[in-house]
Amino acid sequence: MIITTEYVDIAVAGSPMRMLVAAPRAAGRYPGILLYSDIFQLTGSTTRAVMRLAGYGFVVAAPEIYHRIEPVGAAIPFDDAGRERGLNDAAQTTGGEFDADAQAVLDWLSREPRVAAGALGAAGFCIGGHLAFRAALPRDVRATVCFYPTGLHNGKLGKDADAGSLERAAEISGDLLLIFGALDPHIPEDGRAKIAQALRQAGTKFNVSLYPAEHAFMRDEGPRYDAEATDQAWAEAIAFYRRVFGSKSPAF
Repeated sequence: MIITTEYVDIAVAGSPMRMLVAAPRAAGRYPGILLYSDIFQLTGSTTRAVMRLAGYGFVVAAPEIYHRIEPVGAAIPFDDAGRERGLNDAAQTTGGEFDADAQAVLDWLSREPRVAAGALGAAGFCIGGHLAFRAALPRDVRATVCFYPTGLHNGKLGKDADAGSLERAAEISGDLLLIFGALDPHIPEDGRAKIAQALRQAGTKFNVSLYPAEHAFMRDEGPRYDAEATDQAWAEAIAFYRRVFGSKSPAF
């Protein structure tokens, strides 16, 4: 589908938060997805992911996760200094602040005329996968995809040594899809097993997919990018959303 893109600024606790919003150009009402970046914010890679998802028939809103710290429009470079900068920004942000951001985006999507009623979802990569998990806690979020969510198995999220995310899994009333790379050292096999066990105990509706790939294999920059695994993961995510939202057609 042909899409449109725009930047929308909303206020969260007195701080402006910029979102990249992409949506189908054709008139209609579509599922709304809160999509989280990795620690580098809205880089070219994340921007392409936002546009790709919108092209399947979704209204996608991707916020700058460090809006309390970084200037508006800041995209962090993919290098060692950028990695340290992104991790340091995360270490200054609490789980509660991330939660407030999620609610602000979900509220905006709920009011957006292009979003179908009762069709909210979330997604995210790396730290964003963990944030997407927490965005699934509100009862009106029906479908969430967590791409290699870091810190979920041990609770580490930003400033919080243990944000207690897995312990809140029973609050998730929607469906969950978790996608991992088997070669990801940040989420090892025992970590993946801990996540699955916690979700089973909580009665969460979930599926897990494992690809023979490394961490951040869907980021289309750098040596860890796996094009084939990325295409398969996207296809799985789109099929998941369409199943949950109850329509094979992209538009409602």
